[in-house]
Amino acid sequence: MKKRSDMKRQAILDAAYALFREKGFEKTSVGEINARAGGSKATIYSYFRSKEEIFVECMFALAERYLEGTLGDLQNPSDDVLADLQAFGESFLRLVCSPEMVSLRRLMIAEAERAGIGKLFYEKLMCVREQVAIFIAKVMAEGRLRAGDADLAARQLRALLEAELLESLLLNGSVIGPDKEAIPLAAGRAVDTFLRAYAR
Repeated sequence: MKKRSDMKRQAILDAAYALFREKGFEKTSVGEINARAGGSKATIYSYFRSKEEIFVECMFALAERYLEGTLGDLQNPSDDVLADLQAFGESFLRLVCSPEMVSLRRLMIAEAERAGIGKLFYEKLMCVREQVAIFIAKVMAEGRLRAGDADLAARQLRALLEAELLESLLLNGSVIGPDKEAIPLAAGRAVDTFLRAYAR
């Protein structure tokens, strides 16, 4: 069961996220977040130092909620690197191509220059990439992938996975997300390209 303080913090994040989506960062005030979440400004500032921190935390909390399942595919690897990467790739693409995550990413890019928001969010995302790099380093150490820079390989894998489907969604070139058949095919092509570089 969540502590009352955790529930209050989550209520602030939920209220803030809804307002940021409705009005954008600049037009949303801490007072409005407070009014929607309930409580006082002092309560909000006991959890967060600034509106910028609220923005980054609510964006990352949403991303983290979805990423837990995606990263789980790599935390319990099998003996089949291809199968593990394919499962991760499909899960990752379902996540990043979902309407909510596309909306989050657009919002984050739009506000990235403001008060170091982009840098704060990037630092948070580094933790996620580290989990992928840990998996890659492990299979490299076991000799199941060619030895190399695991962190660079994690970046390259993400770029390959995003290359085929994500850009058209972010730029509204495609209003409807990919169908169920498109995601495994795109993941498979990305993983195949990745393994051409790193397979022994």
